[in-house]
Amino acid sequence: MVQFDPMYYPYASRRNAVYGKKGMVATSQPLAAEAGLEIMKKGGNAIDAAIATAAALTVVEPTSNGIGSDSFALVWVDGKIHGLNASGYAPKNISIEKLKEQGYDEMPTFGKVPVTVPGTPKGWAELSDRFGKLPFKELFEPAIRYAEEGFPLSPILGFHWKSAYKKFKEIFKDEIFEEWFNVFAPNGRAPEIGEMWSSPGHARGLRQIAETKAESFYSGQIADEIDALFKKHDGFLTKEDLSSYQPQWVDPIKVNYRGYDVWEIPPNGQGIIALMALNILKGYEFKEKDSVDTYHKQIEAMKLSFADGLEYITQQDKMAVAVEELLSEKYADARRELIGDEALDPIPGEPQRGGTVYLSAADGDGNMISYIQSNYMGFGSGVVVPDTGIAMQNRGHTFSLDSEHVNSLEGGKQTYHTIIPGFLSKGDQAVGPFGVMGGFMQPQGHAQVVMNMVDFDLNPQAALDAPRWQWMKDKTVKVDPSFPEHLAQALQRRGHKIERSLYHAEFGRGQIILRDPETGVLCGGTEPRTDGHVSVW
Repeated sequence: MVQFDPMYYPYASRRNAVYGKKGMVATSQPLAAEAGLEIMKKGGNAIDAAIATAAALTVVEPTSNGIGSDSFALVWVDGKIHGLNASGYAPKNISIEKLKEQGYDEMPTFGKVPVTVPGTPKGWAELSDRFGKLPFKELFEPAIRYAEEGFPLSPILGFHWKSAYKKFKEIFKDEIFEEWFNVFAPNGRAPEIGEMWSSPGHARGLRQIAETKAESFYSGQIADEIDALFKKHDGFLTKEDLSSYQPQWVDPIKVNYRGYDVWEIPPNGQGIIALMALNILKGYEFKEKDSVDTYHKQIEAMKLSFADGLEYITQQDKMAVAVEELLSEKYADARRELIGDEALDPIPGEPQRGGTVYLSAADGDGNMISYIQSNYMGFGSGVVVPDTGIAMQNRGHTFSLDSEHVNSLEGGKQTYHTIIPGFLSKGDQAVGPFGVMGGFMQPQGHAQVVMNMVDFDLNPQAALDAPRWQWMKDKTVKVDPSFPEHLAQALQRRGHKIERSLYHAEFGRGQIILRDPETGVLCGGTEPRTDGHVSVW
């Protein structure tokens, strides 16, 4: 089979937007999208399809997520939007003092310490109980089939898998990492693009979750196995942490941007950063998409919003500043006044104090869901529960060991979370789900694709195809390989430090589904920077 490095190749073959009526699933892996459509054709709704797709993604894109992930969802049903926060918390017996006694000056990236309670399996059960149509067990059939029979690796997946293997081979020396290599490098190497990979243990783990509606994971046999693994390696996570976990139904937050309501999950997620940036940007009129003034103002608004987000976001009831204050028109006006013609160094304002996978699904009855789940930083912590395929997340890495920081580590606390689903509505009508995965790129991607659609009239596919930028720190901004050179140079002259990336994947991987309120016709787009796919009926 011909091999190539897909990350260096420009995505020259731009897709057209996809249209359908009875149902649509868009995600970063074709087999997972087809799993969701399979469930929809069996009588399931958009929520059933999303759960099936999410379960399949733990198998067919383990470089970005797993059963041990966290997840969030925005669900539109019967003319109303609902939010689900299925992110877990730090083990109850962990503390800054204990970690400093063990020699840690900051939260480690891998291993037992940054592992927090996974929220995804219970999140699946919550979505099914409240909005699903089909039996929970039936939703896992495609994922279990992929795990047992195997599937061939797609190009972007294969690239990230090999890259992770090379890195982990150098740094994963402790016994706790052995199972990662047993599961994800069974032949002493990463599987190649086009090569079949299967995971019987993964099928076993998914089957237990399916048959017990996730209870095995939190209070049954899988919980016992997780507890035993962390006890063996003197970790912090316990069965008690798992059994006491419950996802939260939350009220989504929004700003109105040029007549459209843009919805996000409230903190501990970083979706509020996208809303703050849009709140600043709506004070301008943008006549042209590809102009230096447009990009300059977008970047400056995002820098200011990120400065606030990194300063204030944590578990919502522990925030020193009210969400309402951060999203107020008065505060947006004050931040907008800081933006001039030259790049600035971002600093937090002073308001009044008080690898990720994404999927969209919609059905013919008007139900829609924006859903995201992630282990964080690719495969997660590197800790895999033997004989289950469960790769545990490392979300605790974002905690601070500075006790004065708003996001300081505490037992039982949720950390600042990068993964965010988005949703658009207008009046009392759903417009549709959207999302751009990829760490701290996510709110930046949300703002960019919303503006592409609302300000510049791009369809979902064109909105995703467009060149992207990512603010990194200070005045440093990365631009993707397709970003126009004359605009990059013009931004440089305005004081931005522009770095051109060789990798498209650094700029997120998005999906969008929009619904025509009059005809019910669905229009979908999928990310050209990954193995994206829109399954349509």
